Amino acid sequence: MTELRQRVAREPEAPPEDKESESEAKADGETASDSESRVEAATLPPSADDTPEVLNRALSNLSSRWKNWWVRGILTLAMIAFFFIIIYLGPMVLMMIVMCVQIKCFHEIITIGYNVYHSYDLPWFRTLSWYFLLCVNYFFYGETVTDYFFTLVQREEPLRILSKYHRFISFTLYLTGFCMFVLSLVKKHYRLQFYMFGWTHVTLLIVVTQSHLVIHNLFEGMIWFIVPISCVICNDIMAYMFGFFFGRTPLIKLSYVMSGYRCFVCPVEYNNDTNSFTVDCEPSGLFRLQEYNIPGVIQSIIGWKTVRMYPFQIHSIALSTFASLIGPFGGFFASGFKRAFKIKDFANTIPGHGGIMDRFDCQYLMATFVNVYIASFIRGPNPSKLVQQFLTLRPDQQLHIFNTLKSHLTDKGMLTAATEDK
Repeated sequence: MTELRQRVAREPEAPPEDKESESEAKADGETASDSESRVEAATLPPSADDTPEVLNRALSNLSSRWKNWWVRGILTLAMIAFFFIIIYLGPMVLMMIVMCVQIKCFHEIITIGYNVYHSYDLPWFRTLSWYFLLCVNYFFYGETVTDYFFTLVQREEPLRILSKYHRFISFTLYLTGFCMFVLSLVKKHYRLQFYMFGWTHVTLLIVVTQSHLVIHNLFEGMIWFIVPISCVICNDIMAYMFGFFFGRTPLIKLSYVMSGYRCFVCPVEYNNDTNSFTVDCEPSGLFRLQEYNIPGVIQSIIGWKTVRMYPFQIHSIALSTFASLIGPFGGFFASGFKRAFKIKDFANTIPGHGGIMDRFDCQYLMATFVNVYIASFIRGPNPSKLVQQFLTLRPDQQLHIFNTLKSHLTDKGMLTAATEDK
């Protein structure tokens, strides 16, 4: 007993702030272990069967395994049909659909957090979550409109003012939400409120930022949206049906067909003459047939010396490789997230498939890769954007750039003295 007292006397006393935090936790009646145990004990509402009654009656004689297979198959065909319809309607409709998908995915993830922590009565949690979603979308889409439709923005006075002060307005909106969060802090729930603050911002990073990259890909041409999504869709379908069917999907052939149509390969631009958005251009070299020499070893096997193909088909190999090898990790991440909260699906939006987020877990990762791939290996200087910005400068600035450019071209021999005189 004497030795024990001596050891206790030698032990350093806990810092005052630690004592205060411990006493606060005890006074609140909740420690860290209590909080974690309550989260573990929290159960989400059981998922309801949202299968249409018509399908339930038609498939009533099948086992649950085959019933689920048929439900997934039928609704997959319905989603593919819907996908073709929105492609036919054009890029602007596709952008609206992407926006709706983003909002729904955000809603599903935020709802999971609310269902887990709703017993704590955290003030303003959902209100602030949706407010931050609004702020982030305002920032991203404002930047996109200013970047891609500079002429339109400069021509309309209200848009020009909003564009000029866009970042200040965006920061002010976010700062307002930040202050609202600080004012909503409750002494008893500090830790959980910061948990949910982080939950909201990570969701914004995963869902909103990456869906914004999908919009950027669409502006480069619909082919950069359709081919990557098709790669992931085919990979998901084969991953589910590998036990029933075997085969391969000719994605290289799909990219070959699409590369020949301007509506798929041309970027979205604003036409000043017609005051409308157009998808028409002279296709770049990426979408023009070129002849490639086949290596000698392969020539002896297939009997061909050359092959004609679009350069984009070579890039589509990189896209399909990423979709097959790395894309599934987006699904693994989502599966780990759902297991952490002991749920099967993010929601019951699509019978047999779960929520929208269940179908787009790999798509977001793929969209980020495509955007980085375009920026690294495809995109170059855009002459039309340079001209648009040039025309908005003051006359003296335009004249200075003109003289600089003329001097540069003359030095390189591209502009002769005779041409200058004319």
